[in-house]
Amino acid sequence: MRYAAILANMPNKIRREEEPALGGVAKRSFDIVGSILALLLFSPLLLMLALLVKASSPGPILYGHARVGRNGRTFRCYKFRTMVENGDEVLKNHLLQDAAAREEWLATRKLQDDPRVTRVGAVLRKLSLDELPQLFNILRGEMSFVGPRPVVQEELDLYGRAAVYYLRSRPGLTGLWQISGRNDVPYRRRVAFDRRYVENWSFAFDLVIIVRTVPAVLASRGSY
Repeated sequence: MRYAAILANMPNKIRREEEPALGGVAKRSFDIVGSILALLLFSPLLLMLALLVKASSPGPILYGHARVGRNGRTFRCYKFRTMVENGDEVLKNHLLQDAAAREEWLATRKLQDDPRVTRVGAVLRKLSLDELPQLFNILRGEMSFVGPRPVVQEELDLYGRAAVYYLRSRPGLTGLWQISGRNDVPYRRRVAFDRRYVENWSFAFDLVIIVRTVPAVLASRGSY
């Protein structure tokens, strides 16, 4: 199912811009207050990581990639840069030369042994520190602390009819996928996690996911 067709077939209640996002005012208020406090608390760490990224390899400190947000609106999802500048070219050549890597990429959109990732970037990814700049995305209302993992438009086709659940909510800094094995989880289960989250949302559910994110990050399971 093509991306445009998914939007066209969505129920009017989901597509209407005036409809509140998943969780409404309570979830958004938590995101605003939480992101402001987190940015203040982690500002020294953010500065240190920015300097490390800049010193580790040529290129910008932040990397912004177009992702699909609520109601199909695209936004720039920010991370600390963890890859070399010519990452697209490096990936293309690697996939052409390595059939196993090509199969892994087509199945998961991830590579466990990614030639684009820098040494500093590998550490940031393992500890999920590269995602801290997404606090700005949360403050701007493009993301939430908890929600489906932000995807590119090509990935949304893999959701099939379950895409309507993804599009109802803001993408999250963390979520069921992140606390359930991340990249060790097959993509179809990732889609199932997103649907389950949207169908069963509650503020308490968000808090449970946030609390469980801490040991998941420390264990670094499925993080690469």
